[in-house]
Order: sequence, then C-alpha cells, then structure tokens
Amino acid sequence: MPLPPLTIYRHDRRKRALITLAGAIDLDTVPLVRASLERCLRDGIRTIDVDLTLVTFCDCSGLNAFLHASQRITAAGGTLRLHHPPRTLVVMLDVAGCEFLLLGVPFGQLSPPPGYTPVTTAPVPPHRSVPPVPPVPPVAVLSGGAV
Repeated sequence: MPLPPLTIYRHDRRKRALITLAGAIDLDTVPLVRASLERCLRDGIRTIDVDLTLVTFCDCSGLNAFLHASQRITAAGGTLRLHHPPRTLVVMLDVAGCEFLLLGVPFGQLSPPPGYTPVTTAPVPPHRSVPPVPPVPPVAVLSGGAV
C-alpha cells in the first residue's frame, strides 16, 4: 500500500495550532493544505504554526495557499508562520518578497543560500559639498547683432 502524497497532523493548544505537513505539496495535495488551514480558522484558532520539516516538495500552488491563508488569518486578527521550509520554498518566498511568512526572519532579511559569498566593493567616499560656482558676468548685446 503506497503512502499518501501528503500527511497532515494538527496539534491544538488553546487558541494556537501546530500543523505538521509530511510529503509533497502540489496541485493534487494543496486542497488538503487549504482545508486544514481553513478548519483552524473556523475552529477559532488565530495563531497557526506550520512545520514543513518533512515536506519533500512544494510548488507555487503551495506558496499561493500559504499566502491566501495568511491574508485570511491576518484579517481575523491572527498570524501564520512557516517553520523549516524546504529550500525551494525559501527561494520562492525570497523571489516573491514573502519572507514575512517565515518564523524568526525579519522582513527583507532572508539568509543567503549555502555557498553564497558576498561581493565586496570599494567603499563609497564620504559626501563632499561642491563649492558654489561664481556668477558669470552678464554679456552685453550691442545693437547691430555684434556681441
């Protein structure tokens, strides 16, 4: 008997839920993810943590599901945070500018990919004010078109 492509575990603690996903998130399984997050909202859960440690694959349909759920949960006064996403999802979040979904990552400060070395550039010289240009004396125009 083959394993299901996605398994969802939910653990509630008062108004908080931890959802652990295991398997692949794609067009076939994303309805399960959406339903699980939507059920949390219907049950009054306003803080949702999603553990993605065991996710083997996540495509843009998964990203879309998380963004849609985040909007709905935020509108209800709650938060959605993703924990331990697979590298492909981290790259998608970075490209889409959605790092705010990641737990512990301030907006705009995604960690660089493995093996990344920053390029060092020459320091920018301090700003120096430019002295004003002395005024140019006016040019006299003589009659007859001669200057």
